[in-house]
Amino acid sequence: MFNITGFIIEGFADISELHIPLFIIFLLIYIFIISANLTIVVVIWKNPHLHTPMYMFLVNLSFIDISLTTNVLPKLLAMLCTGTKTISFLGCITQMYLYVSLSVSEIILLGFMAYDRYVAICHPLRYVVLMPLKKSSMLSIISWFGGFADPIGHTLLISRMSFCSFHVIDHFFCDVNPLLFISCTDASNVELLNYIEGAFLGIGMCLLTVISYGFIIGTIMKLKSSESRRKAFSTCTAHLTCVIVFYGTLICLYIRPSSSYSPKQDKYFSLLNLVFVPLLNPIIYSLKNEDIKKVLIG
Repeated sequence: MFNITGFIIEGFADISELHIPLFIIFLLIYIFIISANLTIVVVIWKNPHLHTPMYMFLVNLSFIDISLTTNVLPKLLAMLCTGTKTISFLGCITQMYLYVSLSVSEIILLGFMAYDRYVAICHPLRYVVLMPLKKSSMLSIISWFGGFADPIGHTLLISRMSFCSFHVIDHFFCDVNPLLFISCTDASNVELLNYIEGAFLGIGMCLLTVISYGFIIGTIMKLKSSESRRKAFSTCTAHLTCVIVFYGTLICLYIRPSSSYSPKQDKYFSLLNLVFVPLLNPIIYSLKNEDIKKVLIG
């Protein structure tokens, strides 16, 4: 056994000739994600008529997406630009903890947002009573607290694992599965935690979201105006697509045995979760929103 003081992150070593194009692409994506989400936060903050539960949830979603991408992309950009692939043990464990925490926070928040839309569309006359601003603020706090409390067990278990003499992570950031893959310690406890939390939290919130949107679609289909149905159904489908992609990638990443781990496959799923979803969220949830568009246009 050896005490590991740091790791080497392999990144995209198999396509080293594309590092500069990848750097430019990821930099532009990162700038867009930060700019779009900050724009949403500022617009909602400066317009009191947008201080409603729906928009307060959007502010929290924007902060989560900013934090999630900032936890990974700057380090990845530095790796692509300079070729420096090392990361300290503490830095790696911290990056893993933040990534899982923020992902879980988004899982919980998306479930609450789906419930909020269900109340607004299916019970519009009782919306103010069922979803006051104070309640939405409390649900937002729960999503952050739950997210940061959830991976504490994983983090403690993984931080005490032995990694023998092998310290090369075949991924572009520190995550649970890549670390389990190179560990020479039994990972059954961490896998058990993954299954338990995945069953109760991931699948539970996913079901809440799907059921909420099921009722929403049922209500939309009862609208008399075909134009109203078309617009509402289009928006609902777009929201549901983002949610399914986000939940689906996380389920594929974590609710499976380590024996089926595939570094290449994990990279693709992680890119979807880290880049594709945060890229679409501002467009789907906010920039297509009529109230926000009116404020932006002036």
